[in-house]
Amino acid sequence: MGNDWPMGTFLVRFRVDLLLLLVAVSWGSTYLVAKELVTASTVLALLALRMLLAAGVMAAIAGVRRNRLIRKEVFAGIPIGVLLAAVFVFETFGIAHTSATNAGLIISLTMVFTPVLESVVLRRRLPAAFFAAAIIAVVGVVLLAGNGTFDLPSFGDLLVLGAAVVRAAHVVSMHKLTGGKAMDSLHLTTVQLGTCALLFTTGSFIYGDSIPHYLSRMDTGQGVMFLYLVLICTVFAFFVQIWAVRRTSASRVSLLLGTEPVWAAVIGIVIAHDSIGIAGYVGIALILTGTAWGRVTEQRHRQPEREMQPLRSEPRAAISENENAGL
Repeated sequence: MGNDWPMGTFLVRFRVDLLLLLVAVSWGSTYLVAKELVTASTVLALLALRMLLAAGVMAAIAGVRRNRLIRKEVFAGIPIGVLLAAVFVFETFGIAHTSATNAGLIISLTMVFTPVLESVVLRRRLPAAFFAAAIIAVVGVVLLAGNGTFDLPSFGDLLVLGAAVVRAAHVVSMHKLTGGKAMDSLHLTTVQLGTCALLFTTGSFIYGDSIPHYLSRMDTGQGVMFLYLVLICTVFAFFVQIWAVRRTSASRVSLLLGTEPVWAAVIGIVIAHDSIGIAGYVGIALILTGTAWGRVTEQRHRQPEREMQPLRSEPRAAISENENAGL
């Protein structure tokens, strides 16, 4: 009997970790899946469809729960949703103009940009080790983008880099607008996705293919990939985060979901056969090393106790750091 509890704890932790790793893998795959589904002229139509379906599923689940949407959730969710829409636009246009491997690794610089932006907003210093890690990651991006040459990063690389900056602003804004306030994470996400759906649907009337035209050209294989993008990479991933963060620490969630760029690189190289030279592989190693070191340094500097204590109430902190990581 004395060993039942430790074994039960191990099994619960193993299940949590496994599901979080599955989410990280799915996020890593989104760059390749999106690249198969999108061209420069179909970006807004694809995003509109994805957000309409995801927001609809979220709204249906929120309706089943019968928790009333309150005004402050709407007022916080709309501006955060506008920033999220900007992340999607920069990233998806970037994916249309660069490789899946580059996109998945460059976007990981969000882990560097977020603490820097937060330290500016909160007027809080970061340790020197963090900036050393940031420099390593940036050098890695330069090597990966140039792949051993001195060429400037491509237009797509720069767009994805812009997405990383805006995503950092999204995370910091979410914390600023929702921190310390009693809000439902499901409602906040639904409002954000609904805001994105409205913006992208409107935009699809102005630029590129219309939604009906995009749907008419989608074959069975693309339809399956689209459903995977919405149901697995968006809806499933969101609920795994909520479920997991109640059973482990926010830092552990962040660590496991932070393996996303590793999976993006593996999938891009193995499945998409992205061409990477020696300098590119060195760049990948530097990006992963720099972002991992930067994350650990920042967490230890800011809240060393987070590794020891799971969140006791609404899992807003972990969700704001990791939500929508795989876009």
